[in-house]
Amino acid sequence: MSNPFVRIVEPLDPKQPLKKFFNLSKLEDGRYAHLPFSIRVLLEAAIRNCDEFLVKKEDVENILNWKVVQHKNVEVPFKPARVILQDFTGVPAVVDFAAMRDAVKKLGGDPEKINPICPADLVIDHSIQVDFNRRSDSLQKNQDLEFERNKERFEFLKWGSQAFKNMRIIPPGSGIIHQVNLEYLARVVMDQDGYYYPDSVVGTDSHTTMIDGLGVLGWGVGGIEAEAVMLGQPISMVLPEVVGYKLLGNPQPLVTSTDIVLTITKHLRQVGVVGKFVEFFGPGVAQLSIADRATIANMCPEYGATAAYFPVDDISIGYLIQTGRDKEKVMCTKRYLEAVGMLRDFKNSSQDPDFTQVVELDLHTVVPCCSGPKRPQDKVAVSDMKKDFETCLGAKQGFKGFQIAPDQHNGVVKFNFEGCDFELAHGSVVIAAITSCTNTSNPSVMLGAGLLAKKAVEAGLTVKPYIKTSLSPGSGVVTYYLRESGVMSYLSQLGFDVVGYGCMTCIGNSGPLPESVIEAITQGDLVAVGVLSGNRNFEGRVHPNTRANYLASPPLVIAYAIAGTIRIDFEKEPLGINASGKKIFLKDIWPTRNEIQAVERQFVIPGMFKEVYQKIETVNKSWNALDAPSDKLYTWNPKSTYIKSPPFFDGLTLALQTPKTIEGAYVLLNFGDSVTTDHISPAGNIARNSPAARYLTSRGLTPREFNSYGSRRGNDAVMARGTFANIRLVNKFIDKQGPQTVHFPSGETLDVFDAAERYKQAGHPLIVLAGKEYGAGSSRDWAAKGPFLLGVKAVLAESYERIHRSNLVGMGVIPLQYLPGEDAGTLGLTGRERYTIIIPEKLKPQMNIQIKLDTGKTFHAIMRFDTDVELTYFCNGGILNYMIRKMAS
Repeated sequence: MSNPFVRIVEPLDPKQPLKKFFNLSKLEDGRYAHLPFSIRVLLEAAIRNCDEFLVKKEDVENILNWKVVQHKNVEVPFKPARVILQDFTGVPAVVDFAAMRDAVKKLGGDPEKINPICPADLVIDHSIQVDFNRRSDSLQKNQDLEFERNKERFEFLKWGSQAFKNMRIIPPGSGIIHQVNLEYLARVVMDQDGYYYPDSVVGTDSHTTMIDGLGVLGWGVGGIEAEAVMLGQPISMVLPEVVGYKLLGNPQPLVTSTDIVLTITKHLRQVGVVGKFVEFFGPGVAQLSIADRATIANMCPEYGATAAYFPVDDISIGYLIQTGRDKEKVMCTKRYLEAVGMLRDFKNSSQDPDFTQVVELDLHTVVPCCSGPKRPQDKVAVSDMKKDFETCLGAKQGFKGFQIAPDQHNGVVKFNFEGCDFELAHGSVVIAAITSCTNTSNPSVMLGAGLLAKKAVEAGLTVKPYIKTSLSPGSGVVTYYLRESGVMSYLSQLGFDVVGYGCMTCIGNSGPLPESVIEAITQGDLVAVGVLSGNRNFEGRVHPNTRANYLASPPLVIAYAIAGTIRIDFEKEPLGINASGKKIFLKDIWPTRNEIQAVERQFVIPGMFKEVYQKIETVNKSWNALDAPSDKLYTWNPKSTYIKSPPFFDGLTLALQTPKTIEGAYVLLNFGDSVTTDHISPAGNIARNSPAARYLTSRGLTPREFNSYGSRRGNDAVMARGTFANIRLVNKFIDKQGPQTVHFPSGETLDVFDAAERYKQAGHPLIVLAGKEYGAGSSRDWAAKGPFLLGVKAVLAESYERIHRSNLVGMGVIPLQYLPGEDAGTLGLTGRERYTIIIPEKLKPQMNIQIKLDTGKTFHAIMRFDTDVELTYFCNGGILNYMIRKMAS
């Protein structure tokens, strides 16, 4: 390497072959030392391996002068060491790769150039659903049904693992992508091709940030961007501001990591960290385990940051050993980090970097809490839950309101379930799920839930049989230590049997509720409740019939399941009354921190991790038996309703087409704030009266065979029809919730897809209007691909969540942003106008462009292409078109 900012040091161990590693030259004035640790990793990665968009020498000098540059637009090309994918986003990525090979071949290039250059691991975790629960064979029956539904998708992924080099598939039943990454895949320091350098990763799931808790810099990107990274393209980004989050004090004895992360989520949403890194520091960090830190880092998308970074310290090194990593490699990792000044001591304030901004949290002030009923940032102290829910019942329809008439608040609906009579009311819990890598990766909260279950059973408490209870661990290790510690049988007695190893309820794969429960909810128009230990509770996500959903720690999930309602004050009201007539309160069965830690020390041991992960790629017999084709080009089956060659590259030529002004666009949808990717491209049930259902029916499928939107992301015909199909969609053109809009030329109210088709047939371009935080939530690329296929040319919003803006750029859809202080209201926009968006010949990042309306009004907006590289993608019609032209030429 001739780069002046790279040096070679002596080998770490004289007994080992010469090992080189990259490190920025330490300048005498110590400028490197004051950089945030996350920026150091970012810069090391940029300089290590970005030949196409290499960091300019003057930019490196600017970055080293952090205080000068932190508010300036310095472009950094980040080339992560690894890519991770899950199957919902992985299937469309492999579909795109297969289609790109076809396109490259048509343009005269070598199709096998479309191949991952960096290591890519795909974990199948999004397909399994909670179809069976509360029975000893639930796990096997759910896994069998998963294979029955998804065999074609799995065969396609197996083809991809054979057709593409550097792509490894972790079979279904292994665990959740982020937990597998934390416990097994992450290296912390890469030892590759004779070099040591910091591990880094991007993933096609927004919660990729969980790995930041271990000191690996990573974040979620859309599938489109990940595909480009796999093909060797760096992520070109503006150097982010870094908010230092200082943790002080010790948590109170009854507080869990879930309580801490929900507190931080609310706090950082108020601070405003979209597009920024958050780096944790201060003596309070040393009080947190790696599992605690991973929980906090996991919910980074919920507070809007790009990354939530915990630098590596001795606790991180200890975790690598605890999880069965090779001790010799771990010691090399430690020596490397010490040598380059990147091993952190959180109690040593002299190591504190300079940050753009510093905010603080005293961990002792955190109290037990939940978040809901519709957003992760809406934290509610457990002591206030009853009052808060009852306030929400009557409040105006919105994030904290259901607009239920006062005389209906105490209504009760009687129903029969399995021969017994029960009652449901507003606030009744019908789903209680211990789920998600956010919490199941943390032994302290999982063992806490197990110990609480043990005490509850011993006290004579039960869970009503109609409540859909489930336990879906993020890895087999969880089941191992729950079983060995003796608490698994008590969880089962309360209905929390293991139902599968995957995301399940957290992503909306909660499966069906009993028909009698649904009828009671519908009859009483009840606000039924789901309580889950997940990370998201957006409307329509968990289950169509749970209008209120609360995020909670695993022990609290069990507590609310026992209570059967969210309308309980645990301080004053008992969880239940046992057979002896004794009132049992939550405080009577809540395990102490000392109890939990004693069990964790005894039963969470390295041997468990080694035993589970040494057979992770071969343990699933159904996967092993799959027969996949070995051809390098995929043979598309025209009858398939799961896998279909997408139309993205139809008519693609080597010659570039100059971007043109968008003339007379209609507004397809007019939104308010916080429209999520779940609203844009739902992952759950396919409603029987939807355009997607009509398409599948026309292909001979019955509703039982529809599966989910998430499982059909390899078929653009389904996904285009599923775009904006969320039943909780709020469109200002319509006076009720639902996936419909107004087709203005005719004045008819239609399903969104049907309206878009009419516009397309008439040759009319479309745009979408939105408020703040447009595209919050999951990283799903179909939230950009779907609108593109509907004919949406641009989105005009007050602000964007980072990943979704990148996805729009990746598809060539223009992300427009109102000027500061302006919005649809101040400009008097109704959405019923027609919009002409002037595209200048000479483009530059974040330039202001002119928009003309058919009313005669003119205003300006910011074109949110943030870097020169993003403009290059736009001129090519998107990232993938750019990569095809590059490979073909």
